[in-house]
Amino acid sequence: MNGLQELLCLTPFRILVRIAMVGKYTGLSDSYLSVLKALLHASVYCHRKLVVDWVASTDLEDSTKIEAPDAYKAAWNLLKSADGILVPGGFGDRGVQGKILAAKYARENNVPYLGICLGMQMAVVEFARHVMNLPHANSTEFDPNAKTPCVIFMPEGSKTHMGGTMRLGSRRTFFKVADCKSAKLYGNADYVDERHRHRYEVNPDMVPEFENAGLKFVGKDESDRRMEIIEIPNHQYFIGAQFHPEFKSRPAKPSPLFVGLIAASSGQLDKVLQGCSNGHVIPGKHQFSNGPYTPAAHQNTNGHAKKLANGVANGTYYPNGNGVHA
Repeated sequence: MNGLQELLCLTPFRILVRIAMVGKYTGLSDSYLSVLKALLHASVYCHRKLVVDWVASTDLEDSTKIEAPDAYKAAWNLLKSADGILVPGGFGDRGVQGKILAAKYARENNVPYLGICLGMQMAVVEFARHVMNLPHANSTEFDPNAKTPCVIFMPEGSKTHMGGTMRLGSRRTFFKVADCKSAKLYGNADYVDERHRHRYEVNPDMVPEFENAGLKFVGKDESDRRMEIIEIPNHQYFIGAQFHPEFKSRPAKPSPLFVGLIAASSGQLDKVLQGCSNGHVIPGKHQFSNGPYTPAAHQNTNGHAKKLANGVANGTYYPNGNGVHA
């Protein structure tokens, strides 16, 4: 047993934090293993027991309401019962409308949200459609002839050769807004190096329109043309990253953006940001309590709280206190 495992076994994390993981591969949880581990690292940092509710993004869509109403109702109950929402990366158009709906719910209801890669892009599309009143906004990945292409194929990419055409590996992101949440979580750094894996990006020609409407691009690459981090300033925690922060998360060094999500989802974000502003870089010194915090009410498909043997309702329970899953 290593030092971290010993610490976890001695620390009684009594309060749950529920995160809705909205994706298209939820039937095989290993598809999101890196994301799951990053959530666990962050929940340990915040002294919370992690419960992940797997939500198939297709089940949130209107077509499922007609074809499988029970699945539709169950998916929305899970989403609405979550303390925070995470939309990870992915490829292909299946389930993207459900991801857009998840981002919309989080934005409109002030629920902590973290979108990664495609999850960021779909948050941008959602904002364009429902805040900027651009109903035809889309990614050219899903509609090559989109009337409002707010996510586009990277100019330097090849549309005829799939191999070796992705923007991969560690790339530098420069913070453009000093007092944004993401910059604070990274210890008020001027820039960060994070790993990438994508072919599509936010259309830089639309950035002024987005920012005038309230969506801020707080992180960009060295050219100022590639958007790396989005935030909605008046939302308690609504962040999207074009990169994959989960790839660099470690048990003793959790990803700052994942820490932000868990902290916001458990009522601790102000304390975390204050600590970062005082010069503490995650995972520096922090003071978290095991209570009191009242999480969102959790319901099953009948509208009533459902308790399992371990006291956890409707989710995959990760015992990061006793029985280490990190």
